[in-house]
Amino acid sequence: MSQFVDECGLNLRAGDGGAGSVSFRREAHVPKGGPDGGDGGDGGNIWLEADHNVASLLSFRDHPHRKAENGTHGSGAKRHGKSAEDLIVKVPEGTTIYDLYTEELLADLVGNGDKWLAVRAGRGGRGNAKFLSNRRRAPAFAEQGEEGEERWLRLELKLLADVALVGFPNAGKSTLISRISAAKPRIADYPFTTLEPNLGVVRAKGRTDFIVADIPGLIEGASTGKGLGHQFLRHIERARVLLVMLDLAPTADHPPQEQLRILEQELGNYREELLTRPRVVVGSRSDVTEDQEFDGMKLSSFTGEGLEQVVHQLADLVEEVRNAIPQRPTRIVHHPEPEDVQVERSQDGIWEVTDRDVIRTVNLNDLTNPDALDYIHSRLKSMGVDRALHRAGVKDSETVRIGRLEFDYESE
Repeated sequence: MSQFVDECGLNLRAGDGGAGSVSFRREAHVPKGGPDGGDGGDGGNIWLEADHNVASLLSFRDHPHRKAENGTHGSGAKRHGKSAEDLIVKVPEGTTIYDLYTEELLADLVGNGDKWLAVRAGRGGRGNAKFLSNRRRAPAFAEQGEEGEERWLRLELKLLADVALVGFPNAGKSTLISRISAAKPRIADYPFTTLEPNLGVVRAKGRTDFIVADIPGLIEGASTGKGLGHQFLRHIERARVLLVMLDLAPTADHPPQEQLRILEQELGNYREELLTRPRVVVGSRSDVTEDQEFDGMKLSSFTGEGLEQVVHQLADLVEEVRNAIPQRPTRIVHHPEPEDVQVERSQDGIWEVTDRDVIRTVNLNDLTNPDALDYIHSRLKSMGVDRALHRAGVKDSETVRIGRLEFDYESE
């Protein structure tokens, strides 16, 4: 089974917060001690972090679930629960993250150490000691721990290489990378021998080291997905330089100029900016050429003809591009929270308050406790929920849902 995986689903579940405690101080000679319930600990967040030591998404293929620890519950004598540690999930550099269901771009982790908060932990509930006030001298309720967020993501890996080898299947790309680097790809005399990208580090004497990616061969129609084209083309996106290899062998399906036209067409159709990417065009397999009309640089990975010249030309271009183009920054998509309480009508006809803080106020409390319900009512009123429902046009006796709470609306 392949050890390289460049796309996978990932389910993340942040830790739940611990519950607050309902407790009252009990000491000798203190007949009416006050509330002393401690707070619950916060759950653990889950972060995705790019790590240059991770090569592919293989670890998520068979085990796509990750869960952070929960916070512990509070207890009496104002003893607070312990908060859980955040969970750091390592992914390869160049990982792009999408929502699995909406396909919305969420983050793009390019360099080593780039981090993104994927799911937020549940907050620990407050103990009854926190609800002591002049009106409420003996609060007999505490907050429950908040549930951590859960979501499904789609991870897509786009290799970070200095040079991408581009050409038709069986054009000699794998043989070339095996000659100029320590990479050992599978090599055979039939098309689509390479079914996954291979990376190799080229160390030319006296020159800058650079990374070369052997991309599986492209065919006409690759930009529309033919021959797994989309899976292969995305690995070219981040390459600084393209090495376009035209097969000069008499067994090639197209003459060199036609190969170049098709490859340019597929690159342009997939992403037009690839046509302006710095590139070197060479004729490969020159050792078996039979009067092919090609005026450019020729190389043979078998005999070694032209290898040194190609490596030095690539090193020049890579160094030039590195100095001219800064490293692509990490991209994180931020969604600002609305300032006012949001009210929407759901498909089942129920009015729903979608504000995160309002929902948290409801879900953290025990809805079976009359004291807790009284606190929720006063808290929602102070947060402006009544005004928001009135502005939204909610009528008397219509059902309103806030988190786990449903009630019939009555205007005051």
